Parts: sequence; structure tokens; C-alpha cells
Amino acid sequence: MSRRDERGNAVVEFSWLAVLLLVPLIYVMLGVFDVQRASYGATAAARAAGRAFVIVPAGLSEDEARERAFEAARVAMKDQGMELSSGQLKITCDPACLQPGSTVTVELDTEVPLPLIPDALGGERPAVHVSASHTEPYGDYREAKGDG
Repeated sequence: MSRRDERGNAVVEFSWLAVLLLVPLIYVMLGVFDVQRASYGATAAARAAGRAFVIVPAGLSEDEARERAFEAARVAMKDQGMELSSGQLKITCDPACLQPGSTVTVELDTEVPLPLIPDALGGERPAVHVSASHTEPYGDYREAKGDG
């Protein structure tokens, strides 16, 4: 009986296993990193928008406070490489905006598409929904501002 020479087979087997196992692992990691980036950006954007809304200078209206809040949120999202549309940010006040004792709640909802999935497959790209919320008190002992 002659023995078959098996030198070099381990390298081939390892290469195939590495490709078969590492490609899906890298894909999952890319997806997790994108979702984490969006989550961090949404949290920072909601917080920045709430603070920008509350610290509006005297004489500015509620609409101008909302514009400042949106701009602060847009910059925070842009820092994470994401775009923010006006429909993704919702600002509510309880009981009234820019009044002593009130609270401002900022909610941000966005979708993170899964990476490397082409539009050619048809339908909507699969995405992960990311949302963040931040509540900022206006303060009991502050002067009322805006139109309120």
C-alpha cells in the first residue's frame, strides 16, 4: 500500500473554512457597527435638540426654537455620517413650550439599512429601526420666552 501525500491539504481546508466563516462574521459586524453608529447618533441628536430648544435666547419664538433644535440634531447626526430629515424629529412640550415648569420631549426615529444589499433585489431594503428620546425640563424659576 502506498500512502497518499497529504501535505498542503490543511492550508486549503483552512482557507475554505476561513472564507466560509469569516465572510458572514464580517457582514454581521458591519451591520452591528452601522446600527451602533446610528444609535449613538440618534441619542446625541435627541439630547442636543432638547438642549438647543430649551436654551433659546430671549425674544425668539417657538418656531425659531424648533429650527435651532433641528439644526443641532442635524449636526449631531452628521457627526455620525447620517442625514436627518424633518420628519424624523418630533418635539413636544408639556404643558406649553418655553414656559416655566414645562418639559420638552424630543423623539427621533430613523432607519438603518443593512449594508451591502443592492436595490436590484426589488422591494424595500431591509433596515433596523432606531429611535431615541430625551426629555429636558425648562425650569420652574426661568422667565417665559417665545410666543407661549
